[in-house]
Amino acid sequence: MDPNSQSFIGINYGQVADNLLPPPSTAKLLQSTSIQKVRLYGSDPAIIKALANTGIRIVIGTANGDIPGLASDPNFAKSWINTNVLPFYPASNIILITVGNEVMTSNDQNLMNKLLPAMQDVQNALNDASLGGKIKVSTVHSMGVLKQSEPPSSGSFDPSYGDLMKGLLEFNSANGSPFAINPYPYFAYRSDTRPETLAFCLFQPNAGRMDGNTKIKYMNMFDAQVDAVYSALNSMGFKNVEIVVAETGWPFKGDDNDVWASIENAKAYNGNLIAHLRSMVGTPLMPGKSVDTYLFVLYDEDLKPGPGSERSFGLFKTDLTMVYDVGLSKTSQIVIADSEIYQYKHKFL
Repeated sequence: MDPNSQSFIGINYGQVADNLLPPPSTAKLLQSTSIQKVRLYGSDPAIIKALANTGIRIVIGTANGDIPGLASDPNFAKSWINTNVLPFYPASNIILITVGNEVMTSNDQNLMNKLLPAMQDVQNALNDASLGGKIKVSTVHSMGVLKQSEPPSSGSFDPSYGDLMKGLLEFNSANGSPFAINPYPYFAYRSDTRPETLAFCLFQPNAGRMDGNTKIKYMNMFDAQVDAVYSALNSMGFKNVEIVVAETGWPFKGDDNDVWASIENAKAYNGNLIAHLRSMVGTPLMPGKSVDTYLFVLYDEDLKPGPGSERSFGLFKTDLTMVYDVGLSKTSQIVIADSEIYQYKHKFL
């Protein structure tokens, strides 16, 4: 398998840290890996510039706090595009602008109501700059937007969103932009810590879980979560909207009571996920293709609040070495890719 054609592997570049490297060093690191896409939560010009002419595709984001301004003033959207896109594109290959992050589960009714108008204004500003078809506009959701996710075939959105979610999906459909979501088997496991659940979450051999409606046996939590999203989209008539996994990952350490945050588990989750994506088997409801998946996260974010695990999702250290090896570096990967996929297919199929 050509390690350079794995356009479905991306990574999040969070910046809630005080020890980040100069952007050119990060660009060089990324070019030594098979990572083809980078998601920024904001639009740091130094990083966007450093990724110019690397071939790496870039997702940039507007802050949640920008949503009211974007929604109420088309000129604000225009100036946002003028500042954050036009100076860099197309040398910096910006492919997607995410308006806000996890807005629909923020419990901020004002932001929720203004999300779609903000997205429309950003889209209009891109259209005016003749970039409408080239750069997509969307937003990012947490799994909390689903009212039900088990079994996967019964996945459905929280009905309390009413027409708000329908409007967002109509926008995705009309503009050919993806529905971006953050599934974390790690958090699913934390709410159900049986040993068999851990194997199911880590893509390790397990008894599987039967979906009683479809009679499909699911062998890992990632597929189950992604198919629950597919079912929710399908139930509202939007099965053709592409799903993108905007974040997923597993922490390699945590607080004392967080025993499942370990190097061993993080390496198993991320390594097996990458092998699963490379195998191109897809999910039971979307076979034969891999959804674009942005791993969380490039470097640890030492200033993030919350439990210790929040600061320990990084795949690379700031000295550019790997925290643990999941087969992303181009040199190690060409050797292992074929045997890894062979083993993966024979272990599971």
